[in-house]
Amino acid sequence: MVPDILRASGGCALITAERFDKRKNCPVWVEFYKKVGYNKKRMSIFMNETRRTNTMSNLDTMSVNAIRVLSADAIQKVNSGHPGLPLGAAATAYELWAHHMKHNPADPKWADRDRFILSGGHGSMLLYSLFHLFGYGNLSIDDLKEFRQWGSKTPGHPEYGHTVGVEATTGPLGAGMAMAVGMAMAEAHLAATFNEEGYPVVDHYTYVLGGDGCMMEGISYEAFSLAGTLGLHKLIVFYDSNDISIEGNTNIAFREDVRKRFDAFGFQTLVVEDGNNLEEIGKAIEEAKKDQTRPSMIMVKTKIGFGCPAKEGQASAHGEPLGEDNVKALKENLGWPSMEPFFVPEEVYDHVKKIVQEKAKDEESWNDLFARYSEAYPEKRRLWDQMFEEEVPEDLIDDETFWKFSDQAEATRSLSGKAINVLKDKIPGLFGGAADLAPSTKTYMNGEGDFSKENYAGRNLHFGVREISMAAIGNGIALHGGLKAYVSTFFVFSDYVKPMARLSALMGVPLTYVLTHDSIGVGEDGPTHEPIEQLAMFRALPNFTVFRPADAKETLAAWYYAVTSKTTPTALVLSRQNLPLLEGSGKDALKGGYIIADSQKEIPDAILLASGSEVSLCLDAKEELAKEGKDVRVVSMPSMDLFEAQDEAYKKSVLPRECTRRVAVEALSDFGWGRYVGLDGAYVTMKGFGASAPGARLFEEFGFTKENVVNTVKGLF
Repeated sequence: MVPDILRASGGCALITAERFDKRKNCPVWVEFYKKVGYNKKRMSIFMNETRRTNTMSNLDTMSVNAIRVLSADAIQKVNSGHPGLPLGAAATAYELWAHHMKHNPADPKWADRDRFILSGGHGSMLLYSLFHLFGYGNLSIDDLKEFRQWGSKTPGHPEYGHTVGVEATTGPLGAGMAMAVGMAMAEAHLAATFNEEGYPVVDHYTYVLGGDGCMMEGISYEAFSLAGTLGLHKLIVFYDSNDISIEGNTNIAFREDVRKRFDAFGFQTLVVEDGNNLEEIGKAIEEAKKDQTRPSMIMVKTKIGFGCPAKEGQASAHGEPLGEDNVKALKENLGWPSMEPFFVPEEVYDHVKKIVQEKAKDEESWNDLFARYSEAYPEKRRLWDQMFEEEVPEDLIDDETFWKFSDQAEATRSLSGKAINVLKDKIPGLFGGAADLAPSTKTYMNGEGDFSKENYAGRNLHFGVREISMAAIGNGIALHGGLKAYVSTFFVFSDYVKPMARLSALMGVPLTYVLTHDSIGVGEDGPTHEPIEQLAMFRALPNFTVFRPADAKETLAAWYYAVTSKTTPTALVLSRQNLPLLEGSGKDALKGGYIIADSQKEIPDAILLASGSEVSLCLDAKEELAKEGKDVRVVSMPSMDLFEAQDEAYKKSVLPRECTRRVAVEALSDFGWGRYVGLDGAYVTMKGFGASAPGARLFEEFGFTKENVVNTVKGLF
């Protein structure tokens, strides 16, 4: 009988009978008026009765509407943003944050807090409004006023590490969904590792909110299929279902039964028919928590742009400001007490403050529990500190058990596998796996078990053939804390990985990517499996370190860098074919580029630059050139990123400007080598795609031979 707009207002005292006069022609109210009749006295009686019996509900509803109003005002002020999601999903978010989620704004990094990820990151004002009301990072009204502006704490999409309280950088739709799966996996593994009877020191939920767009993206299919397989019951997904995307109603491109899809994944599925009914939302959350064997999906049926008569349910509410008149209409419709921008009643602040004070007690209780746990299980407490502080043995740089290798030729993927199985004993938080390729990428930790629904203590992850969600899940694991994550696939499939690797770099998450089968050396599988341009793609990423090691020593250096990195993801690009142990290689690889074989002259006649398998080819060419009186320097360049980080004096000592005869040799694209080769240099690189034939034949056919390298150098004289 009561329309959505009245239910949303909670009949709060701020709505007066006089205001109804202004709404006689409002379409939202027409049905209500038809049913109850337009009568000021009846309206006033209704409001006063509600005021007496539902005061707390009114405060909750006023808080929900505060989120809506703040979001609309911030977006309108800068004339940029997405009001649709904050207006529609405000009730869901508030009910969760206020009454169900375990968190303490005074300590946003508390280890056992519940995690909340806004996968639909375009609705960032929902998150910032929550941060402001709940007191995260002292996010002020002035910060909200600077939404999307230079240097503000409130960028257009949530950015991890930039705004206090943001658990993950989101924006690419579906990415937050997959990262939430990673966080839930981390929680399950850490709980299995640390919890003892009577001491549930790891016991928290991961919540993620997204809409139709997130559900359309393939990454969410991949991630939730795995979540269901793993039975991650501490994962609760909110599907903000409003049937609208940018181009219009979703039925133009999206008609599937999402609930049935989640049923098929193995989720518990729940439906909230009224996305403004706080009680209904709360009951669904509690029902989700009761299921101890399955993750849960709560479909919350909402209206995009809720409360704004001209925009509610319209695609135009998604990504453009409401307009000043519509913001005013929104406030009138919600019975907001002031038209002043960014106004929030003091009773709302007081109400939320009391909620926050109560929530702080959850951490106090946990601190007491953890203190008793530490006393009862001191060894586990030491392990906790090592894992959550991401401690790597200080002596690893000189640890002979790590820097151990044979002089036999071996593929760098195999050498990497050996390194992993040494590191697993030195870094208990090492946790990772492959996209159904561990036998080929050599990323399996022997004796550590498989992470599964039956064994969350296992350290080996099986992502299945799901590369893009694997990378996002890896980000989520790393973001959670307590674990040093790695993921793996063939290098050519890094095309699937790239969008989430970009997020790794943007967030400063030190996720390790083990990418094998690194060139045309893959051979018979042919050009579909032979990476050409992928190395240039990753080298172009800011804050992303790429290593293509040439032998065992450089591979160990690559792993050392990866596990000690704090804010930069690392890609280890590894060979399928065997590579010899090179004289002159070593820990200098940590400088990114170094002289592996020098000329006798201070300024060489020419410089050969290479990475990976082509370094040994250059060393062979150097010997041949010496016979012809050409004194050549060979530079191994396993990581351009680290070389660029060195000071100018070092870089000039390796690549003196006086020597302009330079040749880059790499069985991939030449893109990116120009900064070192210069206008007077030359390239022995791939100019097109590979072919299907034994790897040795391909190297010969595409010019990766000693003779061709020698002739290329001679052509510069």
